[in-house]
Amino acid sequence: MGTTIDAEGWPRRGEEGPAVVALGGGHGLSATLRALSHVTHRPTAVVTVADDGGSSGRLRREFDCLPPGDLRMALAALCDESEWGLTWRDVLQHRFEGEGELDNHALGNLLILALWQLLGDEVEGLAWVGRLLSIHGRVVPMSAAPLVIEADIVNDGRRRRVSGQVAVATARGRMENVRVVPEDADAHPEAVRAIEEAEWVVLGPGSWYTSVLPHLILPAMRRALVSTKARKVVVLNLSEQRGETDGMTAADHLRVLSEYAPDLRLDVILADPSAVEDLGDLARVSASMGASLVLRQVRIDSSVCQHDPLRLAAAFRDAFDGVVGDVASGDDPGD
Repeated sequence: MGTTIDAEGWPRRGEEGPAVVALGGGHGLSATLRALSHVTHRPTAVVTVADDGGSSGRLRREFDCLPPGDLRMALAALCDESEWGLTWRDVLQHRFEGEGELDNHALGNLLILALWQLLGDEVEGLAWVGRLLSIHGRVVPMSAAPLVIEADIVNDGRRRRVSGQVAVATARGRMENVRVVPEDADAHPEAVRAIEEAEWVVLGPGSWYTSVLPHLILPAMRRALVSTKARKVVVLNLSEQRGETDGMTAADHLRVLSEYAPDLRLDVILADPSAVEDLGDLARVSASMGASLVLRQVRIDSSVCQHDPLRLAAAFRDAFDGVVGDVASGDDPGD
């Protein structure tokens, strides 16, 4: 790729690193972005816009706007590691506590909404917050209009339709026919452009059905992901998510992607060996999607189901530079 990276995993002075698009939402996307900040200064976060809970849900219902919470978290993850950037990150993430109308609202959500109303442009408003945080990269929504996630939940032989991201994520049972409403919603032009111009696209980790999968369900996004010349990496989760992925193996997560986007070809599947139940099954499914399976220790430690930014950055560095085998060892490249 021609990327020059120093011993600490940072792009060398004068080098910006590859153009990388990271797809998802919430804490999973934040983990990816924190890792990518060590590998490139040209990341674009394309964020799911279906959240209907908490502060985001309240603002969405009251102002008929995009839910700002996941967009805010992506901006915070890309903040400059200076006193200025970190201080404004903390301001952005500050959540009010009390008994009034501001209770549980994140200040950053209100700031983003204010800029949207002043500027009349979602991407420009997010760019202004990015300047405040001195971010490297940018954040764009996957669609210009808020979306609704629906799914059929099958439990004990009974089927019911569930609507809304929070309801779908917490429903108990097997998920089928996951969809976004409106089904013909357009992908945001800036999201499509970023994917078309990317060198690498990263999917996951995160809430599989409600943060990762929507990018493959929305037709315009799926077409962009299938047609792009960018290479694609899927980062698998470290554990099941209660309700959403109960009983699913690592290989099952890939089968879901293949079911909803059978024409999607992948290049690298990145997994922590401690989160793989059946290595042979995962390797077979990875190969069927055209991808190399790369095993790396990327969790913080054995007792925490969170990705370590530096370990994940090292895994991305190896993938982007082509330093991977079909099935790499589980040794931590940072040790």
